[in-house]
Amino acid sequence: MNRAALAGVAIAVVVTATASAAQLYRWVDETGRVEWRDTPPPADAKTIEQRKVIANTIDSSMPYALQQAIRKYPVTLWSSECGEPCSQATAHLARRGIPYTARDGQKEADALQKATGGREVPVLFVGSQQLKGYLESAWDTALDEAGYPQAPLRGLKSPAAAR
Repeated sequence: MNRAALAGVAIAVVVTATASAAQLYRWVDETGRVEWRDTPPPADAKTIEQRKVIANTIDSSMPYALQQAIRKYPVTLWSSECGEPCSQATAHLARRGIPYTARDGQKEADALQKATGGREVPVLFVGSQQLKGYLESAWDTALDEAGYPQAPLRGLKSPAAAR
């Protein structure tokens, strides 16, 4: 088997790995050929290498532009039981279909104080940009500039807030 074919086999093994972390073995057999397999090598193998293959975590069902916005400008919403402003803030992100991390300003008051310099909620982070209080136009501007969609994307299930 030539090197190109072996590389193809190695790539196929990596791509088709279904476990979140799988083992991949590389060795030289008795005739001098390099073997790549997901099973341990035979006892007479030489130059054995063991590699861990980790599955891809990018959700390819999302459009590339949304993947980039999430990577460059992750959205975090600090809220609590603050009434209308917090419920409007949550509804706003849901209406636009924005994936975000929800943080509880009451339960995590010290972390909120450290992140924002205060304890008022709601607070929206779009990347490092901080928006205190709920103002629809300001939130839309920040989300638009970060590249988030203005409405939920067709065919994608609505993103749940991650805690």
